[in-house]
Amino acid sequence: MEQPASRIIRVLVVDDSALIRKLLTAMLNDAPDIEVVGTAGDPYIARERIKQLSPDVLTLDVEMPRMDGVTFLRNLMRLHPMPVVMVSSLTEKGADVTLDALALGAFDFVSKPKLDVEAGLELLADELRAKVRAAAGARVRALHAASAGASTGTATGAVSNPRTLPLRRRHLRTTDQLLAIGASTGGTEAIQQVLCALPPDAPGVVITQHIPPRFSAAFARRVDALAAISVKEAEDGEVVLPGHAYIAPGGRHLRIQRSGGRYLCRIGDDEPVNRHRPSVDVLFDSLAEAAGPNVCAALLTGMGADGARGLLALREAGATTIAQDQPSSVVWGMPGEAVKLGAAGAVLPLGDIAAALLDHSGGRAAQIA
Repeated sequence: MEQPASRIIRVLVVDDSALIRKLLTAMLNDAPDIEVVGTAGDPYIARERIKQLSPDVLTLDVEMPRMDGVTFLRNLMRLHPMPVVMVSSLTEKGADVTLDALALGAFDFVSKPKLDVEAGLELLADELRAKVRAAAGARVRALHAASAGASTGTATGAVSNPRTLPLRRRHLRTTDQLLAIGASTGGTEAIQQVLCALPPDAPGVVITQHIPPRFSAAFARRVDALAAISVKEAEDGEVVLPGHAYIAPGGRHLRIQRSGGRYLCRIGDDEPVNRHRPSVDVLFDSLAEAAGPNVCAALLTGMGADGARGLLALREAGATTIAQDQPSSVVWGMPGEAVKLGAAGAVLPLGDIAAALLDHSGGRAAQIA
């Protein structure tokens, strides 16, 4: 849902560092459609400012004294749900805490700016403003849809029963099947829900989620502890095995290469695509070339258009393609663009996607009730 052109997005910045508050305020106020209406140095002050100022969006430091950001977020989402963009340090601890915040309903996160490094600040400012705009246009109810597994309502073309998906089955070149997933905003919780619904003998899964270094390993460990399949960060040259999921390392592209009867992970540091590294288009394009009709791919919630063109390439190569529907998406950017391109063979609620991937890959078709 886009913000009306005349609407000014009111933001409250919460961070214990005065310098960070000043920097984030300057970044946001530089946009004509965004206004920082207040700042707070800790969650107790923030609680009062929220009551006084009624902001549209909150930026929230992950780690703060007196009350940490996750504890404050948990209380906020229970008592006064609103869009929150977390500001996280790029550390292992920061990654774990940020993933906790996303599970509690935070809209998204940005990396905390380094005060002694000017390089990259403009890109960070662009990212922050884009995510604040998207957060302001999101329904808070949708922020919980992914983690709650909601599949209420469907977008045009959605089918609630995966056994009756309007997808054409094509002759497969081999019996080697792959599942593929791409996602961005809201994607950590969406991917977790899909992977946790897969059985231990599911086809191999390859995943690109827009995520920075350190976060991908923490995310893989978190899902691995919950899922029946094994989940890990992808490594260059390793074989894709059934019952395993491979997540693109943060800040690096993941491609799949065919080698005889095997699929191999290939990790690259080449230029970003669609301003992303890892990029979903990069993964999907490699799959279209290496595996074609042996792939069943899903494009999940996320800002922008990354993955839409790659999903179309997969469909044209004979793959089964699915886009997450709008009601269950935190942001219907990437899947929505895929639908516009005609890249999605089906549009489904998040809660139906795991069964659809299995059903149409042949991964566990006979066992689906």
